[in-house]
Amino acid sequence: MSAPIKLKVSEARQRDVGRKIGRLSENLMSKLKIDAGDYLEIIGPSGSSLVQAMPAYDVSDDEIRIDGYIRKAIGASIGDEVEIRKATVNKATKIVLAPTQPIRFDQSFVDYVKDQLMYKPLVKGETIPIPIYTGVIELVVVNTQPSNYVFVSSETQLDIKEEPVKGETTYAKVTWEDIGDLEDVKERIREIVELPMKHPELFQRLGIEPPKGILLYGPPGVGKTLLARALANEIGAYFISINGPEIMSKFYGESEERLRQIFDEANKNAPSIIFIDEIDAIAPKREEVTGEVEKRVVAQLLTLMDGIKGRGKIIVIGATNRPDAIDPALRRPGRFDREIEIRPPDTKARKEILQVHTRSMPLSDDVNLDDIAEMTNGYTGADLAALAKEAAMVALRRFLATTKVNLDQGQIPAELLKELKVTMNDFLEAMKSIQPTLLREVYVEVPKVRWSDIGGLEDVKQQLREAIEWQIKFPDVFTKSGIRAPKGVLLFGPPGTGKTMLAKAVATESGANFIAVRGPEVLSKWVGESEKAIREIFRRARQTAPTVIFFDEIDSIAPMRGFAHDSGVTERIVNQLLAEMDGITPLNKVVVIAATNRPDILDPALLRPGRFDRLIYVPPPDKIARLEILKVHTRNVPLAEDVNLETIAEKTEGYTGADLEAVVREATMLMLREVSAVCEQKSREACTKDGKFVEECYNKEMRNCMNNFSGKVSMKHFEEALKIVSPSITKADIERYERLAKELKRSAVV
Repeated sequence: MSAPIKLKVSEARQRDVGRKIGRLSENLMSKLKIDAGDYLEIIGPSGSSLVQAMPAYDVSDDEIRIDGYIRKAIGASIGDEVEIRKATVNKATKIVLAPTQPIRFDQSFVDYVKDQLMYKPLVKGETIPIPIYTGVIELVVVNTQPSNYVFVSSETQLDIKEEPVKGETTYAKVTWEDIGDLEDVKERIREIVELPMKHPELFQRLGIEPPKGILLYGPPGVGKTLLARALANEIGAYFISINGPEIMSKFYGESEERLRQIFDEANKNAPSIIFIDEIDAIAPKREEVTGEVEKRVVAQLLTLMDGIKGRGKIIVIGATNRPDAIDPALRRPGRFDREIEIRPPDTKARKEILQVHTRSMPLSDDVNLDDIAEMTNGYTGADLAALAKEAAMVALRRFLATTKVNLDQGQIPAELLKELKVTMNDFLEAMKSIQPTLLREVYVEVPKVRWSDIGGLEDVKQQLREAIEWQIKFPDVFTKSGIRAPKGVLLFGPPGTGKTMLAKAVATESGANFIAVRGPEVLSKWVGESEKAIREIFRRARQTAPTVIFFDEIDSIAPMRGFAHDSGVTERIVNQLLAEMDGITPLNKVVVIAATNRPDILDPALLRPGRFDRLIYVPPPDKIARLEILKVHTRNVPLAEDVNLETIAEKTEGYTGADLEAVVREATMLMLREVSAVCEQKSREACTKDGKFVEECYNKEMRNCMNNFSGKVSMKHFEEALKIVSPSITKADIERYERLAKELKRSAVV
């Protein structure tokens, strides 16, 4: 064996977890004359293990990337130094494995395990994860022949016992690799917790007390509890988990006694981590609770945290999604010294989380995790875990339906199981049933409206693309140009010109989350509730960015201040809107679209740049636009050869998009009325026998005739429809709106 070299341990990438791979820099590999696939021995503080060397482009010359299984086997943590050296590994003649939990299997499973372990280096006593559908099975290496370092070959005899191994297994349940992304959070937690526990001399030298507590806060499902579990596993500390409500008791003094017992236990087993989940349940603001128990529990927790001794040997970690509900006395240095916000994952983080949850999943070649990460705006880690699970269940249902497997006939053959794969369509199908947690209360399912579904309005579409689509799809464009992206767009114009449809198309085309707010639904009879609703909408939008907030009929909640004859609620809503759109808290990747047909009564403060930067007039369609709209609405309508849409477009001066849709619908209904009359006559004749009318026969014939009609909408039908549907706006209305558009644009510039 060669002389050992010291390297620092780094976290493994998702694709390498459980594969017995150690990643080194290419430069170091060439210096040490190590080729890809060579076997390396890694020696840690409490053991050694084997890996296959592989190159990496994101590792420095003094680092090695290994996963949690190997770190646990050698007793090392991230940041620790380990020794590596080239190892001589023999071909195994026989290997005996045993599960950590009881399992039943047949020969096909043994063959599958052998395939997974082919050429992997093994050491007696270590735990190997074997990926199965939507999970892993851990197998412990009980015995090897020969007894030193070995690798699996095609000639190796592999035996797997059904009985689980006795005693506690050495593998880590949750490791840093089981948490997608959150690299900066992991680094901060390691700095606060690992350093004082492993190197208290550093803090003694500096003459300072190490941190006593960390408060993790963020929306539900972002990984707060998972972080605490991974931390306890990685540093090997004694871990005490408390679910907030479970320490509360109806008996006087018992809740405080339970807390004291937990801190005593932690003190006896130091180094320890006390993890309090949902800490807001046991430590609410004392001035806002009426119960004496809660006040005494908060006071007891404060006393215990102040009394923690041992220089970093006991760390308290609290987790909550309601940090503002916690008593402020806990949130000062000396108690919870650090507050770490865990935000919902961005696109890069979502891809890493998906890699974690699809690690053991048989994915089809068409599955693109980058595309899925792009499509899952607003999804937390828990949502993505549920999405992966649901996609697997969709694939399973499809597999059972197509292969006609009889589940009652025992084990499914291995050849058949190899056909079971999760495809991209399975993920898309799963997305229909998994809604983002953060948007569940305000999420609106928007019909998929594309730009092609909107006839005309090319200038308006282009302005919306520039103002909204560009900043969501190409955020670097505005940064490099040195300008701020628009925050809001106001669409105004006569009713029926397509303002709401334009907003839907923007949301669909930009791929952003969409929160639709119908103006009047914000209003409440309770003082402060309306403003709170606006605050909540913007808070959710920031959490789930990129997001489009659409206020329909905004004039109902944001009229000019000083003229409203109500209790002042609309004035307070306007003030709240102004603060949200241009306040201290920035709107990153959140765009506000509002629609109104009464721009003249809106508060002027909303219409200045920095709030609604773009005021876009949506005019009634001209002749060319009317022709485009008619083409959209007659796309699936059976038209006769005499129908001339250009002639109809000429005759429909003053008609809006909604009016033209009504004309097409009315013309089609007139055609169907004629078809109905013909069908009725035919059905009556067919079902009248010997002077008797048979109603059952008539209903059947009528249904068949109507369902198989062959009529077409002719020019005559359109002419009749134009007599029924009249234009909704007059020339005077158009002039008034055009005058308003000029005045608003002028006031916005000034």
